[in-house]
Amino acid sequence: MIPTVAVPLANAYRGRQAQCSPVLIAPSGTVILLLMAEFRMITLSDTALVAAYVIFIASYLVFALGKFPGLKIDRPGAAIIGAVAMVAFRIVPAREALHFIDFSTIVLLFSMMLIVGSLHLVGFFEWSVEFILRRLKPVHLLPAVVFASGVFSAFFVNDIVCLVMVPFVLAITRRMKLGPLPYLLAVATGSNVGSVATITGNPQNMLIGSFSGIAYSDFFFHLGPVALVGLLLNWGVLHWIFMRGRTRHASTEAIPLPPVDLSHLTKPVVVVAVVIVGFLVGVPPAMVAALGAAALLITRTTEPRKLYDEVDWGLLVFFVGLFLIVGGGENAGIVTRLLAFARHWNLQKLDVFTLVVAVFSNLVSNVPAVVLLKSLVPGFADPHTAWLALAMASTLAGNLTITGSVANIIVVESAKPDVHIGFWNYIRAGFPITLLTILFGWGWLALIR
Repeated sequence: MIPTVAVPLANAYRGRQAQCSPVLIAPSGTVILLLMAEFRMITLSDTALVAAYVIFIASYLVFALGKFPGLKIDRPGAAIIGAVAMVAFRIVPAREALHFIDFSTIVLLFSMMLIVGSLHLVGFFEWSVEFILRRLKPVHLLPAVVFASGVFSAFFVNDIVCLVMVPFVLAITRRMKLGPLPYLLAVATGSNVGSVATITGNPQNMLIGSFSGIAYSDFFFHLGPVALVGLLLNWGVLHWIFMRGRTRHASTEAIPLPPVDLSHLTKPVVVVAVVIVGFLVGVPPAMVAALGAAALLITRTTEPRKLYDEVDWGLLVFFVGLFLIVGGGENAGIVTRLLAFARHWNLQKLDVFTLVVAVFSNLVSNVPAVVLLKSLVPGFADPHTAWLALAMASTLAGNLTITGSVANIIVVESAKPDVHIGFWNYIRAGFPITLLTILFGWGWLALIR
């Protein structure tokens, strides 16, 4: 048993006035972690402590702005630089660096990228979207785009879903002589809302699934209804803003879409079906996804290089660097101070925590927000609900602005030069969608916890 005088003695060791640390009132498991962070902090020199704060703040500034002012440093670049600096200043000892990286999250993310990339290469998404959208009347196009984007994003990383949906939506709206803006917004917002349903819906959910230990089926049971109702709200808001009171005479001629080769579709679809069943029956997601990815790499037809090109290596590097930056923040005592801040502002209240997560996710982007806030949740009275609230709020908050999620940026950039989606074009729909879906998500979690 660790004596309760440990922290005051550690402070006295540095010549400071001994104080009773607020961490002593946390649950016993959290006490041990925080005491370890406190003892790691006392071994750092004043120079290293200052460096830790500078590196941490500078890194999160780039995460918030998207690039460092005056330089071409993007988020993955900032993560690499910050991680290297944390090790160089010995804030994170080189021999301990691997301990801060959550390899379960990295393996799950990498494996899902390979699986989704394999489906993309054989034309699964194109075939599915073409099958759905060819058979629609113009009046049904908007809800079809919302729900197709949402359902695909619930089980697959939503970035590729957006990459596939945008050209199809542009082709169909052009043929039907419809304005493409509401349908492109439906792709972006629908993919974000749908991805809240499962652990594999987006990178931050994968991270939460790894750290929380929540089973895939448990996660889906609690947040699946949030995604379903959220998609209905999403459709309602877009219809109210763009379709209310308008009568459109759209063309009903056949839609010429690119042909899709289905000759290599069987194996990836079977593997994906097995992987999803494995998720639902309780096999560790990282393990079953890795087995599925390994099976797809055994092939006589697909060049491995093509499959590797489907992997977002920048995102993987971003995660690794982010783990080390936050690990350095833990060693420097930054996370300990955040815990004290959390108690002061009563973040354990579900409504307060949901609001803080939503705001913070828009300030620094949702993945950096989750990596930092994950350290607070284990000390909460109800960590299970807090983990779900963190996943829900960080994901749904991505609909607020164009830069709120990677999926939004993909839609905006992929639509150029055919359509320009400006800040105000987006936020007039993004704001009510974000507000309504988060309110429902908060109410749902408060009801069922």
